Amino acid sequence: MALSYKARRRWSLVILLVGLPAYIIAAVVVIGQFDRPPFWIELAIYVGLGIVWAIPFRFMFKGIGQADPENTDS
Repeated sequence: MALSYKARRRWSLVILLVGLPAYIIAAVVVIGQFDRPPFWIELAIYVGLGIVWAIPFRFMFKGIGQADPENTDS
């Protein structure tokens, strides 16, 4: 069952306002458990974690910035 446009907008907002900060905190805590690596390795780790976080939610954010396709008022 596919989500409606309005449901995807609401869930994407929840993901960005709650999920992203929680994921950032979790990533910093996990990385903080280890000795600090060189800057470029640490940057690569955070970029990789950012990509891994976004992949499962790409369907949720697809088309959110566009006009509502279910709205027939043009």
